[in-house]
Amino acid sequence: MKNLQYIAYDEIISLNELPLTAAAWDSASENTQICAFGPTSSKAVIELRKVTKSSLSQDGDASNGFSTTASSSIITSWDAPSPLADLPCDNVLSLQYLSDVGSVSLVLAGGDLVIVRENPLPGEEKIEIVGSVDVGISAASWSPDEELLAIVTRSNTLLYMTRDFESVSEVSLTSEDLKASKHVSVGWGKKETQFQGKRAKALRDPTMPETIDEGKTSPFEDGATTISWRGDGAFVAINSIVDNDRRAIRVFSREGALDGVSEPVDNLESALSWRPAGNLIASIQRYGSRIDVVFFERNGLRHGQFELRLSEDEMKSAASNISLSWNIDSTVLAVSFLDRVQLWTMGNYHYYLKQEISLPKALQAPCSVRWHPEKPLSILLEATDRLIVLEYSFSVSRGPVITPEDFGITAVIDGDRLKLTPLRLTGIPPPMSLVELGVGENIVDCAISPYRQRIAVLTHKAVYYYNWDKILQMPKSQPSLMSRLNFTDVEHCHNRQIMFVNDESFVVLRHNETTGSYIQCLEVDAEGQIKFHDRSISQKGSNSYLFTGPGQALIWWYDGDLRYLDHHFQTYVPHAAHGNEATLHASVFGYNLPVEGPHEPNGSGVDQNERQVVVSLTRQGHLIADRRRIAANCTSFILTQNHMIFTTSQHLLKFVHLTAPESMDVPGDTPEQDERCRSIERGAQVVNVMPSAYAVVLQMPRGNLETVYPRALVLAGIRKHIDERDYRKAYVACRNHQVDMNILHDYRADQFMSSVALFVEQLRKGERIDDFLSKLKEEDVSKTLYRDTMPQPKDPNISSANAINSTAEVADKSDPLLTASSKVNQICSALLSTLDPSKYLQSIITAHVCKRPPDLEAGLNLVSDLMKSSPPEAESAISHLCFLTDPNTLYTSSLSLHNLELTLLVAQQSQRDPREYVPHLRHLHSLPPLRRAFEIDDSLGYHTKALTSLHALSVHDEAETYTLKHSLYTTALFLYKYSPHHISTFTRHYASHLASTSIPLRAAILYESLCDHNNAYPLYALAHRWRESLSSALLTSPPLPPDQLRSHAQSLITTLTEETRDFSSAATIASDHLHDIPLSATLLCRGSYFTTAIHLLALHNLSSSIPTIIDPGLTDKFADLTDLLADCRAQLAVQVPRILELRRKRAEDPLAFFGGDPSSLGGPGAETDIPDNLSLAPTDASTRTGLTGTLATRYSSASRQTSRSKRREERKKARGKKGSVYEAGYLVASVARLVERVNGVGEEVTRVVEGLWRRGMRERAGALEEGMKSLVGACEKGVEEVWGEGEDRGEVGAEDLNGEGKRPPGADGVQWDAEMGRDELTPRPVINKWEGSGIMD
Repeated sequence: MKNLQYIAYDEIISLNELPLTAAAWDSASENTQICAFGPTSSKAVIELRKVTKSSLSQDGDASNGFSTTASSSIITSWDAPSPLADLPCDNVLSLQYLSDVGSVSLVLAGGDLVIVRENPLPGEEKIEIVGSVDVGISAASWSPDEELLAIVTRSNTLLYMTRDFESVSEVSLTSEDLKASKHVSVGWGKKETQFQGKRAKALRDPTMPETIDEGKTSPFEDGATTISWRGDGAFVAINSIVDNDRRAIRVFSREGALDGVSEPVDNLESALSWRPAGNLIASIQRYGSRIDVVFFERNGLRHGQFELRLSEDEMKSAASNISLSWNIDSTVLAVSFLDRVQLWTMGNYHYYLKQEISLPKALQAPCSVRWHPEKPLSILLEATDRLIVLEYSFSVSRGPVITPEDFGITAVIDGDRLKLTPLRLTGIPPPMSLVELGVGENIVDCAISPYRQRIAVLTHKAVYYYNWDKILQMPKSQPSLMSRLNFTDVEHCHNRQIMFVNDESFVVLRHNETTGSYIQCLEVDAEGQIKFHDRSISQKGSNSYLFTGPGQALIWWYDGDLRYLDHHFQTYVPHAAHGNEATLHASVFGYNLPVEGPHEPNGSGVDQNERQVVVSLTRQGHLIADRRRIAANCTSFILTQNHMIFTTSQHLLKFVHLTAPESMDVPGDTPEQDERCRSIERGAQVVNVMPSAYAVVLQMPRGNLETVYPRALVLAGIRKHIDERDYRKAYVACRNHQVDMNILHDYRADQFMSSVALFVEQLRKGERIDDFLSKLKEEDVSKTLYRDTMPQPKDPNISSANAINSTAEVADKSDPLLTASSKVNQICSALLSTLDPSKYLQSIITAHVCKRPPDLEAGLNLVSDLMKSSPPEAESAISHLCFLTDPNTLYTSSLSLHNLELTLLVAQQSQRDPREYVPHLRHLHSLPPLRRAFEIDDSLGYHTKALTSLHALSVHDEAETYTLKHSLYTTALFLYKYSPHHISTFTRHYASHLASTSIPLRAAILYESLCDHNNAYPLYALAHRWRESLSSALLTSPPLPPDQLRSHAQSLITTLTEETRDFSSAATIASDHLHDIPLSATLLCRGSYFTTAIHLLALHNLSSSIPTIIDPGLTDKFADLTDLLADCRAQLAVQVPRILELRRKRAEDPLAFFGGDPSSLGGPGAETDIPDNLSLAPTDASTRTGLTGTLATRYSSASRQTSRSKRREERKKARGKKGSVYEAGYLVASVARLVERVNGVGEEVTRVVEGLWRRGMRERAGALEEGMKSLVGACEKGVEEVWGEGEDRGEVGAEDLNGEGKRPPGADGVQWDAEMGRDELTPRPVINKWEGSGIMD
C-alpha cells in the first residue's frame, strides 16, 4: 500500500549542439553521470562528458554544456564516421562506466568496441578501439558484475567477451534454437483452467486452449534486438527476430549454452527486461485494443501479464515504440514511451501505476532509462536535449493517527484512480479498497488532512479537493469533490508533492525548469473552493520534499537544511540543522517536545515553546532521531502521539516512547521478555496505526495485510482510558486483549480507590465485576509485568531486565495475604461498601470469596440472612458460592457456623450424597446447643472452640481431659483465669508438658510460680540459667542436703566450662558457693581474666599461690594465642594472592577461565591437536564477545531447577573446591571470617599482654603484642587488596552486553552467581583498631 514519492528532481537541459545519445551512472561518486553526445549524420563526432550536480547560476553556459544546477567537464571527443554503408551514422548501443578502473566502455552499432580512460597511465592511450565486429552490432549489454560483455552481431551471432575484451564464446542464433524447449503449459492464470460451472465444462475440453498463438510479428515491429541479464549474471535473455517470421526470447547461460526459448506469442515486440530477482522476463505484447506487459519464465513459458492503460490514440503515437527496465531490487518496472515514462509496482499480484514522468516533447525512440546500480529508486532519463535525474522513496499516504480521527485511512495511487480504505472500519486487502476515486488523469501525489476527513489529490495539471465527512455512514459513502484548481504553467513546471498544513490550507511542492524547487501555497475559502495564496516560497535546489508528524507543523527539507512552515505559511528555523542529506533521505516524520524555561519568539513571530524533533529512515536502514541513531536495522516506522513504532530486519515490531532522543530507551530483541517488542511475519512493514483501536496494520512482502494488536499499544490505550476515568473502555480492552486486569487498579491506585462507585456504575453488569475480582492478585503489574510499557527515567546503572527482576523478587518476598492492608482485601472491601445487594448480590459474594484468605464466613452469613428474607436468592447465592470455592470447604465452613439449615442447603447445592450428611445432621440436631457446638467444633478440628463449649457446659473433668489430649493449655489457662484451683492444676499440666517437650526454661518458670522449687532448679540447670537454678535449690522445702547442693554446684561449673566456656560464671560459683578460691582463680586464668584472678587471691591472703596459679595460666595462653596468630597470618598469605590470581585470569580470558576454551587444556601457550570431527564450540557457553554475553547465553534456558540440584550446588559452593567456579567466592568469604575472628581475639590478647607485663614476662609480652600488630596490619592490607578502596563489587558482571542480566532459577542461579562474580559480594569487613598495651610506645 505504498506510493512512490519524489525526494529529488533534477532536470538538466543540454546546451550542446550534439544530441544526448547515452548516459550512465558513476556509482563511485554521488550525483555524477557520464554522458555521450552524438554522432549525427551531419556531424560524425562522439563527445564524452562527466556531469556533476552543483549550485551554479541558472544562466546557461555553452562551454559548460548544461544549464541549471549542473556542471560538466569534457572527458574526450573523437570522430566516429559510420563504417557501414547502410548505416547513416554510427550509434552508441552501450555506455558503461567502469568506476574501479576509471574508464568508459562504448559499444557502437558500426562494430567498434571503444575504451576511454579518464586518467591513462604512461604507455596507455586515452581512446582505444579494443575490438571491432565487421558486420556491425545489433545489441550489447554488460553483465551486472561488469565481468562479461554480451554482444549480438548483425549476422545473428552471440559473442561473450571478458572485461579485457577477449572473446570467450561465440554462438550462432538460428531457427533451430526454437526446437530446444518442449513447452508443457499447466495453464497458470489461463481462462481454460478456471472454474466456469458445469455447463461450460461439459461443452468444452478444459485442457484445450481457446486460441493458439503462432508467433506472428507485431504491426509495429522494428526488427530490433535487445539483451537483458538476470540479476546474478548467470543467464542472459536475447529478444530478436527469427527468420523475419517470429520474434523469440532466447535464454543463454553464462557459458553460452542455450537454456530455453519462449513459446510462440503473437504480436510480441522487442522490449525486454529480466527482473533482477530472476523469476520473470518482461516484454511487450500488442493487441488491437490494448497493450500488455507479458511475463515469461526462464524456460520460456508465459507467466502472467498486465495491461498498460492507454487510449487508442496513445497506442498509435506515444506507444508505437516501448522499452522496459526493472530497478535493481525488482520493486519497480519502468515502461518508457516516446513522450513519457511510467513506473509500475506490484502487490498481491496486481500491478499499480505509481508515477508518470512526462517529457517536454515526443522523441523518435523511447526515452532511455538507466536505474542506479546501488540506489534502488534512483533513475536516470535520457532525452535528446536534457538529462532528468530522479529519486523516489516508498511512502504510505495515510490519514491522521490522532484519536478520535484515527480511522486508518490509507490511500493507494493506481494510475488515475485513488484507492481509499479506512482500515479501522474494514480490513479490505489490496488491490481491493472500500472506495475508489477516478480523477481522469494520472495521479502524482495525494494527502489527507491531519484532523478531518479532507483529501487532496495532485496531478500534473490540477489539484482536486475532496470531503469525506460521511466516512462512518453505511453503506459506504464516496468522498465528494468540493473543488478543482488547474495549473496554467504545466509546460515548464512539474508537480511533485502535496501536503496539508491544516484542514483548510495546503501546499504543493513544484519544480520549475529554470528556477528549481518552490512551494506553492493554496487555501480553501468558505465556499470550499481552492484558490492560490499570495505567498509562494522559492528555494534553489532539487532535493526538496515535505514531511510532518502527528498533528505537528509542516517541515520542509531541502539540500540538507530544515525549514518549518506554520499555519500562516511563514517559515522559520527552530534550532540548529538536524542533519544532512545522508541522514534525511527517505521516510521522515517529526514530533514536538515541551521545552522548559522561558521562550522567546523567533524572527517569524512564532513562539518556540516546543522542541521539534525530526525522525528519519535512511537508505541503509538507520532510524535516526535528530542526531541519535535509534536502530541500525529498521525497515519501516511510524509516529503516534506516544510512540515511535518501527519494524526491523529481524522481523520484530518495536515501540519506543516519544521522549527526548538522548533519553529514548530502545527495547532489545527479546519479544518473550519485553512487551515493547513483538515478533511479526518475515518482511512485514508498518502501513498504518490506529491508537483508538490499539491496532497496527502490517503489509507482508507479497502485499496482503495483517492487523495486530501489540501489547504496548493496548496498554497505552488502557492507561489513557484510566486517566480519563473511563473504566468501562479500559475493562473491555483488558478483556478483549488478555491484559491483566490488575492494571485497572495498579496504574492509578489512589484514583481507583476514590472512584470505586464510578467503576461499578460504568461496568454495570455483575459478571464484569466478578471477572475483575476473580483476577486480582497482590502483584503490582504496573511495576513488574508492564513496567517497560510506560516511559521510565533511565538509570544507567540498572538495566530494565534487572529492575523488573528485583521488583518481582521484592513482590514475592512480601506476604500481605493475611493482612487487612493487602491490595486485594482493600479492593474487595471498597467494592463491598459500594455494591448494592439488591443488584449485585452475586458480586458481593464474589468479593467475599476473593479476599485473601477467602472470607467464607461473611458470605455464608449473608446467605443465612437471605434464607429468612428471600429463599430463592439464597439458593442462587449458595450455588454461586459452590461454583467459586471447593464444595467440601464450603460445607465445612457452613457447619462451623453451627447453622444446620444453612449447612443442609450447602450440602444440597454441592450435590453431596445424602447418606453421608443427613444422619450426621440429624444427630447434631438432636443435641443441646452447647453440646452440638462442641461436637461440630471437635469434628472439624476446631479444638479451641470445642474447649470453650466444654467450659460453658461446666464439665471441668472432661475439659481437663480434652485439654491434655489436644495440648490446649494456654486456652484452658485463659478460660479458668478466675478459678485458682483449676489455674493451679492446668499450670502444673502445662509445666509438665513443656518439660517433656524440651522447653526447660518455661517449665521451670511455671514450676517456680507454683513454689515447686524441687522441680524448678533441675530445669533451670538444663536451660543453663545457673543463678536461677542455685536460687531455687536454696529455696527448696525441705532444704537440700549440703552434699547434694555442693554436687549441684560442681555440675553447674562443669557445664559452664565444657559447654558454654563461661569461665567467669564458673569462677563465681566456685568462690561464692564452694568457697574454693584456688579453683576460682584457676577458672579465671582459663578465661584470660588474670587481673580478676590476682585480685581474688590477694583478697583472700593467698598471694603465695599467685606464682603457681597465675604464671602457668599465662604461659598456656601465650602459647595458644601465638599459634592462633601464626595460623591467621599463614591463611592470609595463601588466600589473598590466590583471589587476585583468579580475578586476573577471569579478566584476561573469561571463556578459558570457565572451561570454554579447549586450547587451554594444554596450558598457557600450548597447541592442542583436536580431531576434525570435534566441534570447538563449548557445549554450554556461547563465544560472544565478553564474559557477560557468554554467560547470559549459557543460561538462557534453565535446565536444572529442582530443589535437589540447587542444594547440591549450594554444597559445592560451601566447599569451594580449588579450580571450581566457587573458589573465588569461598576465599573472599573466608578472608572476611578471618578478619572477624581477629577482631574477636583482640580484647583477649590485650588482657594476656597486660598479665604478662604484670608478671615480668617482658619478652613474651612484647612478642605477643608485635604478633598481634603484625596480623592486624596484614588484615588491613589484605582487605584493601581484596575489596579495594571504594570499589563497588556489585557491578562485576551485573548485566550482559544487551543489558539482560536476568538471573536463572534453581541450581543454574547458584552457579550463575559464582561466574558473574556475585558470590564475591561479601560485605567489606571492618577491622577494629588494636592499640596494644602502649608500654613500649
